[in-house]
Amino acid sequence: MDLTPIHPKVTPIYQTSVFKFASLAELETYYTTPDHGGMYGYSRSEHPNSDELVAEVAKLEGATGGGVATGAGLAGLLAAVLATCQAGDHVLCPAELYGGSVVLLSQELARLGIETSYVPLAELYDVARHRRPNTKLVLAEVLSNPLLVVLDGPRLAQACQREGILLLIDSSFTSPMLTRPLDWGADLVWHSATKYLAGHSDVTAGVVVARDPALGKRLRQVATNLGLMLAPLDSWLAVRGLRTLRLRMRQHSENALAVAQFLVASPAVAQVFYPGLPSHPGHELAAAQLLNGLYGGMLSVRLADDTAAAVDTFIQKTRLFPLAPSLAGVQSSCSYPAATSHRGLTLAQRQALGITPGVLRLSVGIEEPAELLADLQQALQ
Repeated sequence: MDLTPIHPKVTPIYQTSVFKFASLAELETYYTTPDHGGMYGYSRSEHPNSDELVAEVAKLEGATGGGVATGAGLAGLLAAVLATCQAGDHVLCPAELYGGSVVLLSQELARLGIETSYVPLAELYDVARHRRPNTKLVLAEVLSNPLLVVLDGPRLAQACQREGILLLIDSSFTSPMLTRPLDWGADLVWHSATKYLAGHSDVTAGVVVARDPALGKRLRQVATNLGLMLAPLDSWLAVRGLRTLRLRMRQHSENALAVAQFLVASPAVAQVFYPGLPSHPGHELAAAQLLNGLYGGMLSVRLADDTAAAVDTFIQKTRLFPLAPSLAGVQSSCSYPAATSHRGLTLAQRQALGITPGVLRLSVGIEEPAELLADLQQALQ
């Protein structure tokens, strides 16, 4: 069937594992020309839906080097590390890093000969002191998970540039609506697209984009060779989610600020971690660095009764913040870091990071804020 005259407004889902070639000459063109001459061969390597997703994220991030979409957020981190490091190299990270990233780096990649060390974020800016001769990459988050410590991105980028070390920024908590790390001087930006980019809790995906085209090409090679490429349907769903990202991030942020202000006044809450609050130690930095006057939809609290039992009572009473291990969907949820994102850390490691038994992370959705506050009121009584 000839589809030439058909011009869909929305890119179709190319639910195919392979694409056809008309001749050996066309096949040779595919393998020997840049960007395969605009053709596609095998969806493990590339397909129109993942290309569209990467192009849209790259446009939002100002990334001229392209990148790759992967089957999960951590697969994106894997691609980024393997595109920049090899056995014998070293990665430098803040101690406040997401637990899943720590497990991947310190357990799986360590077995491949890639070392990782961790220092408190406040000390990470002194890259010259903490680097090793084999340090190739620094990884940091815009806002730490779960206590929302604010990164001074430009300062860290300048420190990495002075040392000739690549900088990878995890922007999963903020999205390009709040931060554009390449503008700071970062080399790569990584998103768990499962979170805000796709935004509807129906996709598991990662996206990494680069400043340098050579690095972007290497990301694609790693994803192809390891089979990390995101599937067509999931790519299509993530692109669909991107269409409303700007609107969603505004509502997430407005709702989260209202929730944070409500929780500060609650006697059941000892501490609220949200950079939009003037009481947050990183508020001034966040106000100067985050875009559009938004602070995101993520916050955490430490209950006055700092016990797992108090958290469990809240979980069983809430109706609009169901317990879930992920975040950033249009519907609100809560998570218990000690048993989910930071489960792989020891008790001593969690305590050192301030993740006590009564810490609860809230992902604030885009529901009517009055309904969220009423639910929190009854759940915390």
